Amino acid sequence: MKILIAAVALTAAMSSGALAQRLDSMTLANQLGDVLASEELCGLSYDHDAIERFIEERVAADDMSFTPMLRMMTDGATYTQDEMSESAKRAHCAQIRRVARSYGFTAE
Repeated sequence: MKILIAAVALTAAMSSGALAQRLDSMTLANQLGDVLASEELCGLSYDHDAIERFIEERVAADDMSFTPMLRMMTDGATYTQDEMSESAKRAHCAQIRRVARSYGFTAE
C-alpha cells in the first residue's frame, strides 16, 4: 500500500511539474509574441540571431506546443494593436523598446 501511495504521489508531482512547465511555455510564448508583434508598430528592427538565442536558452527542445502558441499569440497581439489608442500605443512601445533592448533584440 505504501508503494502505491508513493507512486501516486510521484505521478502527481510529475504531472504538476509538467503542468508548470507547460504554463511557463505558454506564458513565454504570450510575452514573446507581444514583443515580436510590436516590431513594426514601434518602428523597431530586431536582431534575428538574438531572438533565436533567446528561444534556445528558454524553450525546451522537445516543446512542440511553443511555436503554434507563439504564432497564435503574435497574431492576436497584432490584431489588438490595431485597436489601441495613440496613447496606448505610445505607452506600449515605450515598454516594448525597453524589453527588446534588455534582451538584446535591439541595439537602441
